[in-house]
Amino acid sequence: QVQLVESGGGLVQAGGSLRLSCATSGLTFTTYHMDWFRQAPGKEREFVARISWNTGATIYVDSVKGRFTISRDNAKNTVYLQMNGLKPEDTAVYYCAASRAAVLTNSPKYWGQGTQVTVSS
Repeated sequence: QVQLVESGGGLVQAGGSLRLSCATSGLTFTTYHMDWFRQAPGKEREFVARISWNTGATIYVDSVKGRFTISRDNAKNTVYLQMNGLKPEDTAVYYCAASRAAVLTNSPKYWGQGTQVTVSS
């Protein structure tokens, strides 16, 4: 059974940092692109970051460039999202996802259950 489990969310003040983790099991982790998405109440789910399975290339939504860093540890089957300089508009439920699609998609193969990130002003 494929499982993606996020952790590391919480409540922080603006300017603070959090490191999200997504532990995976039941899939060949090294063959999947790993993505982070987020969704705020009343808003559509938004792509945040991707790290590719083969080259390690990363892609970020413009609003987080320079503040967020995605990384992966293939030995631990885990993907991370380091979030620095957090802003109130970063408040959302953050989801990790696994995808085999070379082109970014809003329909990854597998989703985690999400972890709440709340940034106070």
